Amino acid sequence: MRFDIYLIYLFLRLLALLPLRSLHGLGAALGRLMLWQHGRTAHNTAMNLRIARAGLDDAAQAALLREVMVEGGKSVSELVKIWGGGAERALGLVRDVRGEALLDAALASGKGVIIAAPHLGCWELLNYWLCRKTPMAILYRPPRIAAIEGLLRKVRGALAPVQIRADGAGVRTLYKRLAAGGTVGILPDQKPRAGEGQFAPFFGREALTMVLLPRLAARTGATVLLAFAERLPKGSGYRIHLLPAPAGLADEDLGIACSALNRGVQNCIELAFAQYQWQYKRYSAHGRPSPYDRADK
Repeated sequence: MRFDIYLIYLFLRLLALLPLRSLHGLGAALGRLMLWQHGRTAHNTAMNLRIARAGLDDAAQAALLREVMVEGGKSVSELVKIWGGGAERALGLVRDVRGEALLDAALASGKGVIIAAPHLGCWELLNYWLCRKTPMAILYRPPRIAAIEGLLRKVRGALAPVQIRADGAGVRTLYKRLAAGGTVGILPDQKPRAGEGQFAPFFGREALTMVLLPRLAARTGATVLLAFAERLPKGSGYRIHLLPAPAGLADEDLGIACSALNRGVQNCIELAFAQYQWQYKRYSAHGRPSPYDRADK
């Protein structure tokens, strides 16, 4: 590990001594600052909320935007606790698990399991919890700063998932793991590259949606579960949720399958709406009007 990355790791270890509630307080302040600056993150978030909660008036939209920005700040600051304290200490913050029997049954079937984990709540803690239950591989794109990869391996420790690059060889590896009864994790709301997705409704508007997950499910017969770690109030910890996939997710018709996938993501979001990463530009796509264009750019 590079010396500068090692110093960052030591700094994380030191900050992790702070209570989670204090770290969440710092994150909330960060979120409010970003809202006050009204930069790209706040703008894109506001545009998404106007789509997802179109029935709210301006005052309610503004209140929801504040709440979402605060939760977004917490999602950053809590990583200090999750990464800096180590996996086992982080798992001590899990207060409740809902739907664990679904995962136990899927693992016992031996048919393979696909965990669809949206950008919701504390996904790093979810990774720890899942990797304690079963060896897992995740599809990922390497960080732009190569040294960060070494830091992630260090902080995740023994409960790190196997990382598979999001390329042709990586996809073939996923098929093999599932065929052997293994578990893989995928971000179901990751916007695919041009030519690799299908438009399907997401909170009432068409969004480019990945086809990889439905194809994996259809071709392997693996069980698909949606999962996330909900942030509990006042820094009191987290609740793990596991939900069944909606009917039709493994349909050969990709329109039906991707619509089901987005419904599953929505089902998760509705349980902790403000904790979703609403700054993602889900509704932008080449050749289609973008709701994120700013008049002041």
